[in-house]
Amino acid sequence: MAVILEKDLKRGRDALAQWRAAAREMVGISVAEVGDTGTVSTDNSYAGAGRATGNNADGRAGKTPMANGVAQSPNTDGMGRVAPQTRLAVSPTLPRPVWAMAVRYSLFLLERRAPGPGVEVRVAPWGAVKILDGPESDPHNLTPPDVIELEPDVWLRLACGITTWAEEKDAGHISAVGERDDLSDLLPL
Repeated sequence: MAVILEKDLKRGRDALAQWRAAAREMVGISVAEVGDTGTVSTDNSYAGAGRATGNNADGRAGKTPMANGVAQSPNTDGMGRVAPQTRLAVSPTLPRPVWAMAVRYSLFLLERRAPGPGVEVRVAPWGAVKILDGPESDPHNLTPPDVIELEPDVWLRLACGITTWAEEKDAGHISAVGERDDLSDLLPL
């Protein structure tokens, strides 16, 4: 059974784009700072590199104060990168249908990127897909030997490149059993 209906693909694509934009706004990342690929670099250098905007400490709107040429913000570390704890807390306030379609569409993209019956990725309550080649489920059980369960916000942060697999795993946000419990090579989408 498909995770998203063909007639809903455009809505799903739009929902994922809306979620990604809202998430980036939460951490002060503009599309121009992320780059053409739309993905986060592993060193997180995309984050507010001297261009963060908002109100300064004195209440004036404009650029964030800079020290040594690096934007200073409560969301960044001393090097102008978005702090991991800030990125791990990203969970935009969007209507439930947007979340549902964003999850379904991103799972659809994952399934297309790595088809197969070996690993089940579950993002409750909105979808699950089987990916990667490998041992299939037993006909009596229907669950493959490798299962990964994620909350919707965790999954979308990973799919959009806001956080990395290692960061989410270290924070205890990923439940995975089996030998293939790491999707970092497939993410972000």
